[in-house]
Amino acid sequence: MSYLFEQLRNCLAANVKRRRVALGLSQEELAFNSHIDRTYISRIENSIGNVSLRIVCEIAESLNTDPSDLLKCIDEPPQ
Repeated sequence: MSYLFEQLRNCLAANVKRRRVALGLSQEELAFNSHIDRTYISRIENSIGNVSLRIVCEIAESLNTDPSDLLKCIDEPPQ
């Protein structure tokens, strides 16, 4: 797979988890709100598989954000 695909998939994973945790949602709650199986949310947050645009939109809506925001790569501040 291409480097760009891997990078976007990793950004999506980090952004979904960051936003979900910030909203105080469990994976199960996000899955229910997005009409997606909980194990699929886990796979997304672990950068496994190929996520469709429809799924990105469903998750974005459940996280009260724009789908494009979930694909933006944000540099983590040093710890």
